[in-house]
Amino acid sequence: MVILVKGVLIDVVYVDQQYEKKRIVTPYGEKIKSANLSVDYSIEQVMVDIEQLGLNTVNVPVQIDISSLTASTMTVNLESKAKAIQLIKKLRYKGINVILEPYPYIQNGELYETQLKPSDINEWFWNWKQVVLSPLIKDIAKPYKVYALCLGSNFDQFENQYDYWTDVADFVRTNYQGRITYKTNWWYTAEWDQQKNERIGSYSLKLNNPILQKVDFISVAAYFELTDKETNTVEELVSSIYKTPIFDRHQNIYEELKNLSAQWNKPVYFGELGFPKRNKAAVHPWNPIPSTIVNDQEQANGFQAYKEVFEKETWNLGFSVFAIGKIDEFKNYYPSEQSVVIIKSWYEE
Repeated sequence: MVILVKGVLIDVVYVDQQYEKKRIVTPYGEKIKSANLSVDYSIEQVMVDIEQLGLNTVNVPVQIDISSLTASTMTVNLESKAKAIQLIKKLRYKGINVILEPYPYIQNGELYETQLKPSDINEWFWNWKQVVLSPLIKDIAKPYKVYALCLGSNFDQFENQYDYWTDVADFVRTNYQGRITYKTNWWYTAEWDQQKNERIGSYSLKLNNPILQKVDFISVAAYFELTDKETNTVEELVSSIYKTPIFDRHQNIYEELKNLSAQWNKPVYFGELGFPKRNKAAVHPWNPIPSTIVNDQEQANGFQAYKEVFEKETWNLGFSVFAIGKIDEFKNYYPSEQSVVIIKSWYEE
């Protein structure tokens, strides 16, 4: 018994020391340097990618199987859950923080959560709390002391169900004492758009979403459309973040994100930051194949532009690269060699 307790104490001390080594503390505050995982990730590749990119955090998904875009029920994929636990054990021993995310996997991964619109919203939220979040808290978040739990991700069609979402936040707070976040999807504004205050998913709706008062930090899936050019210099992309030329919108993404942080006095975190390795990567970053022309440098230029604009902002908590953990010909978001150099350099200067 004495030997067992001593062994546990040694492990706890070792893990604490590892976390201390992985902390990224800058003159602008402590930062998250993370990556999202492809849902079909391999644990071995994740561990390689962490070292290659110099990460201190990993966004670990647990697959939530949903049958259709109108379904109000769902199930936790037990194989995905078991793999997540196996990975998290390894991450903890390496001193890597975990953001745990219930990942909507709709119609076998063929459809996107941004289009999910349950037929029975009351039933959907009950199931999201009791069938999804409750067991993830009990079986993973609590026992493995994850850095943060994501309440939901990119549910564009019913993000404006404010009462339901604040109830979800309150439910999680009651059952879990760790950090929580909510991931909202990218948006656009345009000088010429007269309906911008009424459109579902508009910036004004996000800016005034009360769930953001309930979280510890605001996550944004940052697939903002920047330019209308197939290829761009870093300088052009930096300029576009302040004033997007695409469709003459003149959206100031920097200012809108800063205002979102100020509105709720919460840091903003890029919960997904990704560019496909293609021409037009900055035109439609959300599209894995915006062009048939492979362009590793265009992807890297996107990461460099975000680095130059946001790296030293105190209100920006960090970023999560989309996506690592699996390499094959279909993984257009996996970082190119040029992108690896840029990503690794964040917060190292």
